[in-house]
Amino acid sequence: MSSLGEEAKDWIVSIVIAVALALFIRQFIVELYVVDGPSMRPTLLSEERLVVNKFVYRVRNPERGEIIVFKYPRDTSRDFIKRVIAVPGDTIKIEDGRVYVNRELKDEPYILEKTLSDYPEATVPEGHIFVMGDNRNNSEDSRFADVGFVPYELVKGKAVLVFWPLDNMKTLP
Repeated sequence: MSSLGEEAKDWIVSIVIAVALALFIRQFIVELYVVDGPSMRPTLLSEERLVVNKFVYRVRNPERGEIIVFKYPRDTSRDFIKRVIAVPGDTIKIEDGRVYVNRELKDEPYILEKTLSDYPEATVPEGHIFVMGDNRNNSEDSRFADVGFVPYELVKGKAVLVFWPLDNMKTLP
């Protein structure tokens, strides 16, 4: 009888450790996300599944070109996914459908069409980033007051891998 009790105890301890480890990994290391909507087309499609590295921004700040997941500033229960266009100290301007960072035209091979709206020149404040969706004309991003410059504390992580569907599997910049 005692061996049955010992085996049950071992199982319970193993399950508790596994759950604690899974929660730790999800909270601090990686999390899985589902893309919802067309704002990152063609790079990311709605319903694709992503791996998001939540650890990387504990050791460094987001960099230009990275695709990030962040809490929507107006409703932090919602997550958004966008591309980092400018970092603290950068100037950003959109004119005639072209994006300029530090007064240099940005090469953006990942967008399909010209950006229809302009954005006046502004400097990204310390501790913030300027983000945009790749589908510029169908994206609520830093150009809009509801999002604005995204503070670092709302950034959840860096999208690193599309893992589903399998035929779209790819690493992300």
